[in-house]
Amino acid sequence: MSLSRRLLAGGVALAAAGTAIVASTSVSGAAAAPHRPSTRSPIVIAHRGASEYRPEESKHAYELAIEMGADYIEPDIVTTKDHVLVARHDNWLNDTTDVANHPEFASFKKTKTIDGVQRTDWFTEDFTFTQLRTLRLKERLPDLRPGSSAFDGLDPVASLDEVLQIAREHHVGVYPETKHPTYFRGIGLPLEDELLKDLAQYGFKGRNDKVFIQSFETSNLQALSKKTSIKLIQLIDTQGAPYDFVANHDPRTYSDLVKPDGLRWIAKYAYGIGPGLTRIIPVDASNHTQAPTTLVRDAHRAGLAVHPWTVRPENNFLPVDYQEGNPSSPNFLRAQGDVSRLLAEFYKLGVDGIFSDDSALAVSTRTRVFG
Repeated sequence: MSLSRRLLAGGVALAAAGTAIVASTSVSGAAAAPHRPSTRSPIVIAHRGASEYRPEESKHAYELAIEMGADYIEPDIVTTKDHVLVARHDNWLNDTTDVANHPEFASFKKTKTIDGVQRTDWFTEDFTFTQLRTLRLKERLPDLRPGSSAFDGLDPVASLDEVLQIAREHHVGVYPETKHPTYFRGIGLPLEDELLKDLAQYGFKGRNDKVFIQSFETSNLQALSKKTSIKLIQLIDTQGAPYDFVANHDPRTYSDLVKPDGLRWIAKYAYGIGPGLTRIIPVDASNHTQAPTTLVRDAHRAGLAVHPWTVRPENNFLPVDYQEGNPSSPNFLRAQGDVSRLLAEFYKLGVDGIFSDDSALAVSTRTRVFG
């Protein structure tokens, strides 16, 4: 349940910064028409906000990304115990919040199996939204991003409502990702219907609105394609298989999905794909780039848009060919490489959008490439 609908149910009116809250949650059930690649310059998607400069998925990260010129802001979606959708990369909390410093939640620490992997942590689904809101965010990668760490402790966990309100106020698009959908469905807290209702309240209802929904799983996107005309993006990891394939003993992998037959299958329910960067510009065992694959061309031939993820500016995340500085320096990994050149390569290969931790750099490079 969205935060605003919980408040409305309690008799509290929530103003949406001049945008009327839409009560109806009806959505189109029409199947998505095939995408046809356009000649427009690619969109810039702020990966968890301006996560190079502020703790990810925070209000300040989203607002800064918008100031930097991002076309879309990306919240990852998980849920609380009382079914409020919140922006967190995963449902565990210790690496991005100060939950370990709250003795009142010591008993909430548990060991769970999420998508086949056992983890001991604190989990959003064990907190009410009110409880979760007492936590404060921190930088996930403090050694690589000490500048962002300076903003630790400022922001609470953001509800999806808050992210949507920011997007609507600033006239940018939203690009939510459903995280661990099979897991949440299995514990009676499915994400998709609540997500559609929340999006509709802020005017994000259909194919012509500035909204995409993405997932690494396939079955939830196929179900969504029958409920909404919102553009759907099938995420493609650099290895492994969708968890719903694994859970249902489907032998296919992500590598099968990027073959022409797999792309044609995806095109039956999705508007596009979101592949990991190395699916387009691969690297060898020594982290040197290789010749580009044909994935962009093949996806376009199948009628699919291509939005690869995620360009990060630090040497730590770049192929050797794009790293800069002295490798023996203690700060080498956190130093920025020639990321603008890498962005330009993806733009020239014809991608329709790109996820970036630094929206300003992605926007400025796009301007240089496309004018």
